[in-house]
Amino acid sequence: MLNNMLTIGVSTRALFDLDFENTIFVEQGAGAYVDYMVSHEQQIIGKGPAFGLVQALLGLKDSEGNPLCQVIVMSQNSADSSLRIFNSIKAYDLDITRAALTTGGSILPYLSAYSVDLYLSANEDDVARATAAGIAAATVLSSPDCQDSGWSQIRIAFDGDCVLFNNESELIYQRDGLEAFDEHERSCALVPLKRGPFANFLELISQIQSNYSDACNAPIRTAIVTARSAPSHERVIRTFRAWGVRIDEAHFLGGMDKTSVLKAFKAHIFFDDNDDNIKAASTVVLAAKVPNFLKAI
Repeated sequence: MLNNMLTIGVSTRALFDLDFENTIFVEQGAGAYVDYMVSHEQQIIGKGPAFGLVQALLGLKDSEGNPLCQVIVMSQNSADSSLRIFNSIKAYDLDITRAALTTGGSILPYLSAYSVDLYLSANEDDVARATAAGIAAATVLSSPDCQDSGWSQIRIAFDGDCVLFNNESELIYQRDGLEAFDEHERSCALVPLKRGPFANFLELISQIQSNYSDACNAPIRTAIVTARSAPSHERVIRTFRAWGVRIDEAHFLGGMDKTSVLKAFKAHIFFDDNDDNIKAASTVVLAAKVPNFLKAI
């Protein structure tokens, strides 16, 4: 059995469609929310934006049939209000046995306690705090129907700067423009980019992929889909080489819209920090927004 199993933390609103219930919480308070959840314990909750991805991740096996991923439900629900969640998990036959229920308390301390490699949530504030603490985290957006439970290979696409890499180069672009950015990347081509919030997650995926000599037969396929183009592409390629990670596809788009490429790649999830890119991508794939701290630096 592989030792590098992925641990995914997912919020209940990312896994299930709890928009109506969340409205009750916001407008009427926690007491009304709990009352509703308890009185509807036998009513199965609809699928949320990350449901299909979670279902597929739970189905990933190595060559010996051992699971490659475990999922932990992480929620500010109380134990009393959570039976409906567990009933829905059972009804959908999801192999989820662990949960962190904090009754309104912060999830943040438990991301490390449960050794979470990736946290998916519908709450931007929770995601921002997780990212600041060094956890790969993203806010999932509503997307087209992605509930295909027959995926034999999961395809994950990443943006580059501010996602896989840190924001150093992006800050140069924002401050000084494209010409200065290209000159900086050309002069630093042999200097590996610093690690961004999803570097560790990509490394874990690469470790799993290393057990498969044929990339087409690996359970996970990765792609970087970036606005970079020549000459800034060289530093990216050399960075992956320096990190010792595998990236299956690289798309240097030079500012071209990413949507058609993501659709062609058949991405099951795409991580980006840019609001416009995420909004466009969410029309064709499950899109997940990584917090952008450029303005805070």
